[in-house]
Amino acid sequence: MEIFQANNIVKDYAGYMALSSVSISVKEASIFGLLGPNGAGKTTLIRIINQITAPDTGELFFEGRPMKSEDVSQIGYLPEERGLYKKMKVGEQALYLAQLKGMSKNDALKNLKIWFEKFEIQAWWGKKVEELSKGMAQKVQFITTVIHQPRLLIFDEPFSGFDPINTNLIKNEILDLKKNGTTIIFSTHDMPSVEEICDHIALINQSKKILDGQIDEVREKFKSNTFEIEFRGETPDIQKDYGNYLKILELDEKTQLKQMKVQLLNGHSNNEFLKILMNQFEIVSFKELIPSMNDVFIHVVEENNRAIKL
Repeated sequence: MEIFQANNIVKDYAGYMALSSVSISVKEASIFGLLGPNGAGKTTLIRIINQITAPDTGELFFEGRPMKSEDVSQIGYLPEERGLYKKMKVGEQALYLAQLKGMSKNDALKNLKIWFEKFEIQAWWGKKVEELSKGMAQKVQFITTVIHQPRLLIFDEPFSGFDPINTNLIKNEILDLKKNGTTIIFSTHDMPSVEEICDHIALINQSKKILDGQIDEVREKFKSNTFEIEFRGETPDIQKDYGNYLKILELDEKTQLKQMKVQLLNGHSNNEFLKILMNQFEIVSFKELIPSMNDVFIHVVEENNRAIKL
């Protein structure tokens, strides 16, 4: 079931087209990666979902029905630009924000205690926000975003400012939230994290959605029949003898265990390719290289930008 849908969203700011007929569909209890270069339109779409601004045209649906203003209470939003009040004490601010989201004081205190212990920041309850490091303030804002247990969470660059240990901590919490039924829209430029935690992605560039799909399917779509081979023995001139089958992209013969990166050509099967190689040398490993999301991102955006310029 889709918990959120945006259909043909258009947003124009005085002649600047921020979004042009963008549609996304976010399944319940999934992590949806909202990707794109700076200025692509991601933040505008996030603001529309949160009803901070309205689309010029298009439709929004929440839990299968047209979205209403009260649905915002079921959304938690962690923006890239953080917004804690520096002069307030950490505990007072967390309690205030939790109550602002509809929680009773007792429930808010109970849940905040659990989260503060989980993140090991109990000692900072009575400190002012301005005394916190950037990473510590990020933890507090993460807690205030999820504390009211919303159905839909939107994280915009949630790992910004975190060291690797705390990045991993927040990543695990995001995965636990998903496991417990929360749906997450995850906007980031950190492509390894996208590969690690997202189920589905949409890529926006210059106001338009240019790619949409399941992570594995997207990566599979852009593979180039490239293989990495480790082998022992002499290196024959297979490029000369089998140039219609393959193209050698890289060759490393400096170590006893040699490595070769090869692209299979002209639609030949993997089995044909492997048979040729087995007749040439001893194969230690044979692995197809699937492009990373970082490779896909760069390729698709650059291709789209070239097409726009033509």
